[in-house]
Amino acid sequence: MKYLWLLLPACLLAGCERNAREQERDVPRGEAKTETPSNESGLQFTVVADEAPPLDASLAMMQTQVVLEQLGFSPGVIDGKSGQSLTLALKGFQEANGLKTTGELDTETTEKLRQWQSVPATLMVRIPAEFAAGPFVPDFPAEAADQAKLPALGYRDLMEALSERFHTDPETLLAINSPETIVAAGQVIRVPNVADAGVPGPDFAVRGWDKTLQALAVSADQPDAEKVVVDKSDGVLRAFDANDKLIAQFPATMGSKHDPLPLGNWTIKGVSRNPDFHYNPKLFWDVNDSKEKLLLKPGPNGPVGVVWIDLSKPHYGIHGTNEPDTIGRAESHGCVRLTNWDAAKLAGMVKPGVKVVFQK
Repeated sequence: MKYLWLLLPACLLAGCERNAREQERDVPRGEAKTETPSNESGLQFTVVADEAPPLDASLAMMQTQVVLEQLGFSPGVIDGKSGQSLTLALKGFQEANGLKTTGELDTETTEKLRQWQSVPATLMVRIPAEFAAGPFVPDFPAEAADQAKLPALGYRDLMEALSERFHTDPETLLAINSPETIVAAGQVIRVPNVADAGVPGPDFAVRGWDKTLQALAVSADQPDAEKVVVDKSDGVLRAFDANDKLIAQFPATMGSKHDPLPLGNWTIKGVSRNPDFHYNPKLFWDVNDSKEKLLLKPGPNGPVGVVWIDLSKPHYGIHGTNEPDTIGRAESHGCVRLTNWDAAKLAGMVKPGVKVVFQK
């Protein structure tokens, strides 16, 4: 595996353990603040310092991605690179700000973003012991029948957990750290600037949702959405408020030639956080119908990730994923897939009765 050099030292030094509210959409996070020591802050990450040495030129877009996400226009995986997801995020920002929707960092857009130029692309943080403790599932099985035997469908290792916590991928964490970096409790690493979202209140403790929000750095306080539009041609999900103002946009994977997106008007029936997954082979065109039905326990590596938003269209929903790097780049079984962190944000924005439009 590409990041083995990071995992081995972590096991040696961590004993191979078995396993801020910064969501204001018009004021992205600027300066870092020192938190309480990591051994006293549970899942909260201690910020040690702001931006480290300049990033490699190949990661030049990371600061723009960070700002766009803080403003509600998700680029999906923060990897510092230009690409389809960044283009879509820029279009969302431009639409919401009355700019030409070019999807490029043109003069107007660059000038509009200038007010957030002091927001650092990365931070140096200390890994809290509770976060590093897992539990993890190092030998995560590929077959659903084997997954059904697990008590939870958790992350494979600390590297995967850190990647989701900072809305990135292992390759990017490798790129912004040195080969000598140790990934373990109490160690300092460089990460994309995705700040702690604060500790949710007791109302969010059902099914461990409070810990999931902290593990994904998603605030429990989200704006209310009155309408959700899933746009097949652009590959995005957009959320609008009561005044029809675009308040959030997420890259999405939707449908396939076998299970096309069911175009039309639907409504949200309910939101299930950290859901069990009822695996029914008859609903999957690529699975033999003779296989037995299964119940898979919750976890970020489950088939629907950490959220299932049920729709009035039977067997269809909006949900998370166990493969965030495939969002917008792979087909689905008809449903709408988001990264786990984007799905968690959307779950906080919607409620039963919210209108959902699937369009070309």
